[in-house]
Amino acid sequence: MRTMRIGAGAGYSGDRIDPAVELVAQGSIAYLVFECLAERTIALAQKAKRQDASRGYDPLLEERMDAVLPLCSKKGIRIVSNMGAANPSAAASKTREVAERLGLRGLRIASISGDDVLAVIRGGQFTFAENGGAVESLGEKLISANAYLGAAPIVEALAAGADVILTGRVADPALFLAPLIHEFDWSMEDWDLLGQGTVVGHLLECAGQLTGGYFADPGFKDVPNLARLGFPIAEVGEDGSAVFSKVEGSGGVIDKATCVEQLLYEIQDPSAYLTPDVVADFSQVAIEEVGKDQVRVTGGRGRGRPDTLKVSVGYHDGYVGQGQISYAGPGALARAQLAREILVERLKKHPLGTLQFDFIGISSIHGERLSTMQCEPYEVRLRAAGRAESMKVASMIPREVEALYTNGPSCGGGVSGATRETIAIGSTLIPRAMVQHKIEYEES
Repeated sequence: MRTMRIGAGAGYSGDRIDPAVELVAQGSIAYLVFECLAERTIALAQKAKRQDASRGYDPLLEERMDAVLPLCSKKGIRIVSNMGAANPSAAASKTREVAERLGLRGLRIASISGDDVLAVIRGGQFTFAENGGAVESLGEKLISANAYLGAAPIVEALAAGADVILTGRVADPALFLAPLIHEFDWSMEDWDLLGQGTVVGHLLECAGQLTGGYFADPGFKDVPNLARLGFPIAEVGEDGSAVFSKVEGSGGVIDKATCVEQLLYEIQDPSAYLTPDVVADFSQVAIEEVGKDQVRVTGGRGRGRPDTLKVSVGYHDGYVGQGQISYAGPGALARAQLAREILVERLKKHPLGTLQFDFIGISSIHGERLSTMQCEPYEVRLRAAGRAESMKVASMIPREVEALYTNGPSCGGGVSGATRETIAIGSTLIPRAMVQHKIEYEES
């Protein structure tokens, strides 16, 4: 049976670059996929594009291309990525510039757009899936609206000979599914193949999570050599079955447990994982260890794709101010608690929407009820954070925290603070027919 090897070069926007270089050099892969886009990431990218029309793509695009393009070009490895973010066309132009600077000629670069549906959302009647509220009620607070495209435009670009494909918002598994459809000439309506291909994509999409990064828990789930974590490879057959592995000698681990955890990641209903390409059914997936750091995965199925596409909506949601200060030594917690009382009183006169206090290392994650301590801590860091409609009001929080240096409990130190705009994310659904993709090509 014919097989093809595909590697995961990134699992998020700021991911490490050296594991991707290792995959290109030693992974014997045909495709390298960088999955770098999240809901908040694309909203921030849209904001960056509004400030500068030449930006809006992944900030590490140029660095990644510098690192992998020469060897990918030499070995004929094709690159697929959503690093185009809010500006796939500009990302393609920047990639062409990198290729020409590196002396690479004849590289065909595709950009895929059409996911930006802000104008459609502004002009229609759409409701948020989270609370049923009208999207149009946000008015000028709306920043972005990006529909999740599927594999079809990537397949089209591969058929047109693209060596590098840069997309905007595409469903994460579709980045991996598209090369499988192209290489094996799968029908876009063979639901079981598309379902199994989506299993492959879902397992690969977070890169180091599959090889033990997010899995590691010392003493319970030990993972070797995490400082040199290798990223995963899938060798996929024409029938969609896949064996997952990593470069020999790289850090991390791939076994049944790491694969099960990643399979369940972000899944609400394993029998109905909704994507633009297929409603995937993970309920019959079989995971079998077939060697050291080698796991065979089969059994994915599927049924007809949804009539609607998910849209990630980004909008301005006020400003957040936050400040932190540390206390140490005997009575550290009591001094931090007194500092909180002072801040509560001082900030009463400002129109803050919310105000939250955390004792970092004591109750900042699970709250005071679940984080009761048996002994007095020797050090504690107080964090105050709040939301406001204006930057000026939000900035009063870090100002008041800093004032504790001389106006609060003794021996406070290490003050830090910041005020920033808040970008909130919601989701809605749009009829598939209202979204049209566009492909453009550049050559070095």
